[in-house]
Amino acid sequence: MIAIVDYGMGNLRSVQKAVEKVGFEARITRSPAAIADAGAVILPGVGAFKDCMDNLEQFSLIDPVLRAIHSGKPFLGICLGLQLLFTESLEFGRHPGLGVVEGVVRPFSTTLPDPDRPGGYLKIPHMGWNAIRKTKETPALDPVKDGDYFYFVHSYYVDPVADEVVAAVSDYGGEFVAAVAFDNVLATQFHPEKSQRQGLAILKSFAELS
Repeated sequence: MIAIVDYGMGNLRSVQKAVEKVGFEARITRSPAAIADAGAVILPGVGAFKDCMDNLEQFSLIDPVLRAIHSGKPFLGICLGLQLLFTESLEFGRHPGLGVVEGVVRPFSTTLPDPDRPGGYLKIPHMGWNAIRKTKETPALDPVKDGDYFYFVHSYYVDPVADEVVAAVSDYGGEFVAAVAFDNVLATQFHPEKSQRQGLAILKSFAELS
């Protein structure tokens, strides 16, 4: 069973349906016991960083999530679930994260030039399909080829201290981190559950590690 952490925010049902579509059982849960017993854990996320951290604390989910990461079982963070792993976020102030990855979540500049509109600026949030490029091999990303497109919705990007954790990059007014991977952890800025065939391939590859 794959546990999808329910902290009251995010696209939980769409993640569950995507995991089930590739042939695996997925349960939306905020039970520490269920998270501990799961073969793999997914931390999805949509919303504001501080609100998500507050909800994780309110539902006593911070320790279960950290124990799942440190247990060695496959762990997947999606979108805000990637950002929450970092030391802190600069979204509407300065707020501490889970501290699993040393680094900062930063806002996209509102003055990024738009190459398709001379004198214009790229829209924030970054929303839509973008190609990614892998920077290192990691098992769950085995199905991905450089240039494959994935679906993004975000106004903030992660800035890790150590380049070694970066697994893939994309470009939006400049290069940014599209995925990190280390030990048993994969976390993506894009939404695999909304990225059609290639996104489902990642979810299947991840689930097969459990």
